Amino acid sequence: MKILIAYATAEGQTRKIARFAADRLSDAGHAVELLHVADAEGLDWSRVEGAILAGSLHMGRLQSELHDFAAAHAPALNARRSALIQVSLAAAGEDAGELAEIARIAEAFCATTGWSPDATMQVAGAFRFTQYDFFRRWAMRWIAAQKGEEVRAGEDREYTDWAALGAALDAWAAG
Repeated sequence: MKILIAYATAEGQTRKIARFAADRLSDAGHAVELLHVADAEGLDWSRVEGAILAGSLHMGRLQSELHDFAAAHAPALNARRSALIQVSLAAAGEDAGELAEIARIAEAFCATTGWSPDATMQVAGAFRFTQYDFFRRWAMRWIAAQKGEEVRAGEDREYTDWAALGAALDAWAAG
């Protein structure tokens, strides 16, 4: 299958996840194109049989550039197999309320764009303290403390479950 993986990222974890997905699907024999949504001008959908969009949650929403891409290309996305990878720290937890909230955000994203993906994958992200400004470091430390996590400002911490993501990608590609 010819698969497009289009992504938007804030600190780079979603790009890392998109690259993992591209490598995983390519290793399984699929032809994969990895594309930042900002570089999508002139995209030729006739070359695409499946699509994965990946973005990260910040302040309760996915990136506006991912939203704009999905809305602009909803007919093309709906005409082929597709999936949404939504990256968030909440996906690392077990809080039923937070998990329900990120599922609601994904549903609202799809509803407002007119896109109906075949699958939604909730993937845990990372703390990227080395990339945060003072205010974001403070806010992220506060969030971590609310979860009982001890973090240091100079240390990045990754929560992505690569094995689970790989299995979800395999299942999606198998149809």
